[in-house]
Amino acid sequence: MVSDRENPDDDLRLHASRLVRAALVAVGTLALTAGLIGVFVPVLPTTPFLLVAAACYARASPGLYRWLAHSKTFGPGIREWRRHRSIPWRTKVFAIFLMSVSIALSAAFFVEPWWGKAALVALGVAVGTWLYRIPSRDRPGGKAGG
Repeated sequence: MVSDRENPDDDLRLHASRLVRAALVAVGTLALTAGLIGVFVPVLPTTPFLLVAAACYARASPGLYRWLAHSKTFGPGIREWRRHRSIPWRTKVFAIFLMSVSIALSAAFFVEPWWGKAALVALGVAVGTWLYRIPSRDRPGGKAGG
């Protein structure tokens, strides 16, 4: 049998409870919706929500998981994460760039109290650092990390 890391469709383990599967489909659908909104709203990160949706669907609905994991737009990133626990370099850099721009604009023009600006910037630095540290197998220069 091919391992889960080689073929993400092979090792889908459905939860035994129908109630839990229904809850996982609901959470996965909410995460997918948030991820789709994040495509258009830079403050909302798309990739983590799509990974949550895929994880929920993998435990609840093979059909929904396969639909998402094989979508032309989102499938490659989901499969890359499932197989190698990495995010494509271009996706990572683009996400950090958009997040930085949106946080900078929000802090400069929309958040008034200094502590709100500081909290927003600190959150952005923390999330950006976390995202940067996730490995990228296709990083220019041949380094697999950050």
